[in-house]
Amino acid sequence: MQKFIFLLILLIGLSSPTFSQQKLSIEDFQQYGTFVPRNVSGLYSMKDGLHYSTLENGNKIVKYSYKTGNQAEIIFDLSTVENAPIQSFSSYEFSDDETKILLTTAQQQIYRRSFTAQYYVWNSVTKELTSLSDKGHQQLATFSPDGERVAFVRDNNLFVKSLKFGTESQVTNDGKYNEIINGAPDWVYEEEFEFNKAFAWSPDSKFLAFIRFDETEVPEFSMTMFKGQAPSLDDNALYPGQYTFRYPKAGEKNSTVSVHVYDLKSKTTEKADVGTETDQYIPRIKWMADAADLAVMRLNRRQNQLDVLLVNPFTGDSRMFFNEKNKRYIEDVFLDDFTILPDNDYMVINSERSGFSHLYLYNRQGYEVRQLTSGDYDVTKFYGFDPKKKLFYYQAAKESPMQREIYYVSLDGKKQGRLSTEDGTNDAEFSAGFQYYISTYTNLTTPTQTTLRSADGKSIRVLEDNKALEEKLAGYKISPREFFQFETSEGIKLNGWMIKPENFDPNKKYPVVMTQYSGPNSQQVLDQFTIDWHNYLAQEGFLVACIDPRGTAARGEDFRKCTYLQLGKYESNDQVEAAKYLGSLPFVDKDNIAIWGWSYGGFMTLLSLEKGGDIFKAGIAVAPVTNWRFYDTVYTERFMRTPRENPDGYDDNSPLSHPEDIKGRLLLIHGSADDNVHVQNSMEFSEALVQAGVQFDMAIYTNRNHGIYGGNTRMHLYRKMTDFLKMNLMK
Repeated sequence: MQKFIFLLILLIGLSSPTFSQQKLSIEDFQQYGTFVPRNVSGLYSMKDGLHYSTLENGNKIVKYSYKTGNQAEIIFDLSTVENAPIQSFSSYEFSDDETKILLTTAQQQIYRRSFTAQYYVWNSVTKELTSLSDKGHQQLATFSPDGERVAFVRDNNLFVKSLKFGTESQVTNDGKYNEIINGAPDWVYEEEFEFNKAFAWSPDSKFLAFIRFDETEVPEFSMTMFKGQAPSLDDNALYPGQYTFRYPKAGEKNSTVSVHVYDLKSKTTEKADVGTETDQYIPRIKWMADAADLAVMRLNRRQNQLDVLLVNPFTGDSRMFFNEKNKRYIEDVFLDDFTILPDNDYMVINSERSGFSHLYLYNRQGYEVRQLTSGDYDVTKFYGFDPKKKLFYYQAAKESPMQREIYYVSLDGKKQGRLSTEDGTNDAEFSAGFQYYISTYTNLTTPTQTTLRSADGKSIRVLEDNKALEEKLAGYKISPREFFQFETSEGIKLNGWMIKPENFDPNKKYPVVMTQYSGPNSQQVLDQFTIDWHNYLAQEGFLVACIDPRGTAARGEDFRKCTYLQLGKYESNDQVEAAKYLGSLPFVDKDNIAIWGWSYGGFMTLLSLEKGGDIFKAGIAVAPVTNWRFYDTVYTERFMRTPRENPDGYDDNSPLSHPEDIKGRLLLIHGSADDNVHVQNSMEFSEALVQAGVQFDMAIYTNRNHGIYGGNTRMHLYRKMTDFLKMNLMK
């Protein structure tokens, strides 16, 4: 009861006229970050598990005590280094014994997760700061476990630098842009398997395993690059240039991928036996804890069978260790949750074999020991294993699909419990040794609360309570998000939230803006604090609503995967039903409903407009997929198989197939240099609209990628969308 009263008071405080001194602006969300909660980031847990370090002012690494929060020492201070070759650094990494530090400077982004940089090594024993290499920018610099060497990628080749002798050895020599990549993933692996380093040191530092990508048969995609501004590409002032890279669209050829193991002593490389099939994926390699074997994950192209092979690093011979199958597809959460425990006797996997995502324990021989978690809920994150207490820590959506809690379970399964105490969205980051963890907690009305806790969940110290943000909120009148649920005509219960307009009057009727993403295993309806552009729209008189359709996360495998082979069908049906439900509410103007979304949400916007007919007055599609034939192999085929296997699935639910059904006004937006969802999608759809006689508005942002940002771009984008909604929905 006390909790309910507190929540009621807070809701009243957020909406009370007493606190209406200031109005929200688009600048608050796109320039100033006025309402972004402060987080505690950049903490590096020290090896002793008792201390952590932080990067401060871009030039200093400071060590603190977990228990007291007091500064223990300044580990590194760049300002005290005589004749230092750099002025600052953006990130750092310790060697395993923490006597050396790898500093990252001059970082230049390539794609979402990849970048080049200039690295420097600080030796705390000799007090020397040296450049890792003077032969050009590097990628992915990584200490060997013994701290004697650093491996890195440059110009698609793999190198090893000996820190003791200062010598640089080239492991591979065949790397070439748009042809061969060693030690780093190609575009589609980086984007869809979500990693950027494709090499791994053995625990004993004797071997360096790496993945080689042969891209030569992958079709190329070219993007026209103009001069533009912020930044300006001056070489393209008169004649635009072309950026060309390998991008495998659905059904096309992928890179041929192989695994190799380099022996540092003999300087020889063995090719791992991963089978004779070349049309497959190798999404991860991981060393066993004793360095006796390299675990290689081999995934078939349909992504419904994953084999874990154990490879002998001396010979390259392999043997089957583990096999996971799924009648639809294997979620990519398996890749990172697959964990080899420190004693090398057990492994943990995350499987959906029960119909929900759960943790399972396997022994060194590849046999299941026990199911660690069970029930009609999904495990959403595996934090790790404490070898001393024999406890596994994980996050789950056990209480509600809209919430997240932190739990533990013992190795023998006899002990289990919940660490988090608050209802909402909880997350954790454990220290080395699992003696402490940093918890983050938030709900609809509570900005992120960051607390240092002992492993039993007891609070030690509040690291960030966001009181400053709460005080700032008192100066604004902000309508809160409210959860709701409704049942579709098919009997499916869907979760949503809405923001009612400022000075809401239940006797009035308000125009509605629906926002959504709707992609597989995504989730927008979560019990967490957010104040964004949608709150600004509510201030301007719109009712804003968001509904998670079928296919979204934390409601079990059948709910999540019912969209298999027909992306867009059920999700758009549910968005249309959501619009009908909202239109039935007494305070909604059913003749003025709009829907918008970005990327998958843009795809969903177009399909909903086509299916919704007169239900939707307007829609905004930002960077939309318009036919999955235009998107990449890994993501698309995971859910759709290839166009040859499933042509109707691709075309029946393609916005390109039904442009004439759009009745509402459409604003189509894309960045011209979107390497992810190519502008081709919008160009082809705009032509289809023209030929169907459908009027629409369109905005192309010069040289912008999938995020559409840089300079004044975001301000322009959100003002355009705001004006469009006001013009089409406001009477």
